[in-house]
Amino acid sequence: MPEQHGETDELFEVKTQFYIGNYQSAINEAQKLKLNNPVLKLERDVFVYRAYIALKKYGVVINEIHGASPQELQPLKQLAEYFSQPTKRESIVLKLDQQVSGNLDVNNCVFLLVAASIYYNESSYGTVLKVLHQSEHLECRALMLQTQLRMDRLDLAKKELKTMQEMDDDAILTQLASAWVNLATGGEKLQEAYYTFQELADKNAPTALLLNGQATCCIGQSKYEEAESALQDALEKDSNNTDTLVNLVVLSQLSSKTPEVCNRYLSQLIDSAPEHPFVIEFQNKERDFDLLAKQYALSA
Repeated sequence: MPEQHGETDELFEVKTQFYIGNYQSAINEAQKLKLNNPVLKLERDVFVYRAYIALKKYGVVINEIHGASPQELQPLKQLAEYFSQPTKRESIVLKLDQQVSGNLDVNNCVFLLVAASIYYNESSYGTVLKVLHQSEHLECRALMLQTQLRMDRLDLAKKELKTMQEMDDDAILTQLASAWVNLATGGEKLQEAYYTFQELADKNAPTALLLNGQATCCIGQSKYEEAESALQDALEKDSNNTDTLVNLVVLSQLSSKTPEVCNRYLSQLIDSAPEHPFVIEFQNKERDFDLLAKQYALSA
């Protein structure tokens, strides 16, 4: 779906709330709008369903998008099914492989974002870049940048940020991308990233996404008390936010909290996101440790 250009964007507030992670507010703002343009109505619906997916309200998306729904909405049902039905993931990915192996419509940004999100969740980062690289849509470029950072390719992410700045330097996605790059760069750039997250929070709302950004900056600067304050605020907004819980586990270790505190956050993380990479890596390490302990006990 092409981006809306012009002096005014009637979906500006919806997009802003969505991009800063204020998903319920995005839905609420969308419901207030009285739109006549069918293209804008469809784009509004895309953001509403994406917000429901972000809130893990998958049933709303699966039940409301049916065969007669606009073609542009169909990928969102596929995404909701992917996240809500783990047993179907393999077949969904195989179908997606077939879809992306042909000629991709680079203007269909909804499909591109859905496909890239699924491949990102599968840790198939090369495929993410393959799917997105021809798109001129700013959000596709932002997801490319995130993927490059996930691959520890800061050099490529910096180039991508420059492209985004040339496309729209003032866009909230570009500001967020700048903060992500500065966060990955570290050193003096951590403070710049912190100010970006703070400015976005002041202008809009201090969401869990923005508070986690600030907290990560503080952790990188060994400002553990400030980090904890930001994370506790984030926890109050969303007690099951995985980024918040991961950061609290890390912070608990760095700030020498009691094992009980760390274990409490870790248990909450395992309960709410058992498939999170952090959880899987921790459980693998735990099994390795137990195996080594048994071997040591036998040889002692």
